Amino acid sequence: MTIKAILFDMDGVLIEAKEWHYEALNKALGLFGIFISRFDHIKKFDGLSTRSKLEILTLERGLPHKLHEFINEMKQLYTMDIVLTQCKRSFVHEFALLSLKSMGYKLAVCSNSVRNSVKVMMEKSGLDKYFDFMLSNNDVSSSKPDPEIYIKAMKRFDLLPEECLIIEDNKNGIEAALASGGHLLIVKEVADTNLENILSTVKEIESKP
Repeated sequence: MTIKAILFDMDGVLIEAKEWHYEALNKALGLFGIFISRFDHIKKFDGLSTRSKLEILTLERGLPHKLHEFINEMKQLYTMDIVLTQCKRSFVHEFALLSLKSMGYKLAVCSNSVRNSVKVMMEKSGLDKYFDFMLSNNDVSSSKPDPEIYIKAMKRFDLLPEECLIIEDNKNGIEAALASGGHLLIVKEVADTNLENILSTVKEIESKP
């Protein structure tokens, strides 16, 4: 089967934003005396949408539902403050995306982040122009680990799951990717999202009978 599209998660795959989300959410939660440890952030919350994280905090720590909307809004504001000062261009990613685009691959971002975060981070990093489209958790009814966002991207490209390679870095994203039926490349850090790794994975997939 020939790979025709590559679907990228954003945080931890194209943008090293995990720490930004951690700092921003804790700053918003801190207004109400709540704090997420770094251990819990990595083991429990990594890759989840902010709304999903707040639901967990309600179940486990009694965070009132009525505070969710305010905390979510403050978290997004704090995230934007960090993004606008720290999000920078990456030659490795620009080279990879430009090369893949020139080779004829269809490219999309499928992120659990809210639409504005995806838009601003992609613009600040200079990567937005390489993608056919970008999907956020505002574009689906169920966020990762549900596979909806990847299935939606595949349908939008009018491609079969086996014609798509998904690049992910965390447990919830990996679960979503596998459930979608697409092929998967797992990266440990953003530097691993490079042209060599992507093309070698495509070659390995396409060489299988």
